[in-house]
Amino acid sequence: MARVFITGSSDGLGLMAARLLIEEGHSVIAHARGGQRARETRTALPGAKHVVTGDLSSITQTRGVADQVNALGDVDAVIYNAAVGPDERRRIETADGLSHVFEINVLAPYILTALIARPRRVVYLTSGLHRGGDPSLDDPQWEHHAWRGSQAYSDSKLYDLALAMAVARRWPEVLSNAVSPGWVPTKMGGAGAPDDLTQGYLTQAWLAVSDEPAALVSGCCFFHKQQQQFHPAARSPEVQDALTGYCARLSGIPLPA
Repeated sequence: MARVFITGSSDGLGLMAARLLIEEGHSVIAHARGGQRARETRTALPGAKHVVTGDLSSITQTRGVADQVNALGDVDAVIYNAAVGPDERRRIETADGLSHVFEINVLAPYILTALIARPRRVVYLTSGLHRGGDPSLDDPQWEHHAWRGSQAYSDSKLYDLALAMAVARRWPEVLSNAVSPGWVPTKMGGAGAPDDLTQGYLTQAWLAVSDEPAALVSGCCFFHKQQQQFHPAARSPEVQDALTGYCARLSGIPLPA
C-alpha cells in the first residue's frame, strides 16, 4: 500500500485519481483550496485519510500545504494535478503580484516539490498544448506583452514538463514523470472534449503506485500509459536551471540539489 498526496483533488481528474487509488487500497492525502472545499472533498472522498487545505495562488498558503503534508509523515508519491485552464480572459494578479496561471500551474508545484519530504515518485500534469509553449522565460508574468490566456497556459504546461525533467535529472533516486491526460470532458476541458475521461486519470494513478516495469521509469512524458515525444526544450539543463532558478528567486525557496 502506498501513501499518495494529490493536489487539486476536490474535483476533476484529481478526485477521480484519488477515488481509484482508494479503491485499490492505497492511502490518499487529498487537497482542497479552503474550508468549504475541504468539507466537500471529505464527502466526495470518504476513504481519504486526510484533507490538507491551502490556496495555491499564495506562496504562504502553498508553504502551509507542504507543512501539513510533512506533519502527516512521509509520502510515497505526489501527483501535482492542480491547475487553472487556458480560458482566462485577462491577466489576473495574485496577492503575491504574480500571474494567476503561473503561480498555480508552475510556482506552486515547484514550492511543494522543494519543501515536501522527498517521495519515491512524483507525477506532474502537463498538456499536449505544451508543444506551443515558449521556453524562453522572456516574460513569464505577462507584464510586458498583451495577455493571451491560451499561450500563458501552454507556457505553464511546458514549464511543468521542464520541472519534471529537472527533478528526474537532479534526484536520480526519485521517479519523476509527466502526464498529458488529453482533452477530456472535465470542468476545465468542457463537456464536448473528445478524449477518454477514464484514461485521463488512470495514467497518473498508475505512475504513482504501479510496479509494472513500464511505470518504473523516470524523465518521461506519458499519454494513456504510453511514452510520448515532447518539446525538446524540456530536456535542456539550461532551460530547467533557468526555470528552477527563477522559481527560487520568486519564492525564496531553493530546489534541493
